[in-house]
Amino acid sequence: MQYSQGSFGRVFTLRLEDDEKIPDCIERFAAEHDIKSALCTMIGGADRGNVVAGPRDGESPVIDPILCPVEAPHEVVALGTLFPDESGTPTLHMHAALGRDGRTRTGCIRPGLDVWLVGEVIIAEIIGTDMLRKKEAKSGLALLCKG
Repeated sequence: MQYSQGSFGRVFTLRLEDDEKIPDCIERFAAEHDIKSALCTMIGGADRGNVVAGPRDGESPVIDPILCPVEAPHEVVALGTLFPDESGTPTLHMHAALGRDGRTRTGCIRPGLDVWLVGEVIIAEIIGTDMLRKKEAKSGLALLCKG
């Protein structure tokens, strides 16, 4: 286990609008407001894009993600963390549950989704932590680690 202690700083409330792309617009906002690390939540709607719903084979040394298309408006609730990558760029890792017509799909929104109508986001800044996302050789993923 790796860990770092921090405390909450500023809290931002965002209203994302129709067709804005997540995670792009959240990462851009974080960069513009000098937010290095944060806890992020979102409720609202999402449409068009993909979510990662697991690896095809959990035993494979190379991760081949299962991409599930989102092709119609869905209700969404999401939780994520924002930490800088090795170059200092704020990078969002957010998982979401998306529902439509009694069916739910859940996954990582990293590939990108469009906001449908509205997305309400709360960004709670974490200050004093030195965690960052570093590319791990084994998985090829940028994982959270002590800086």
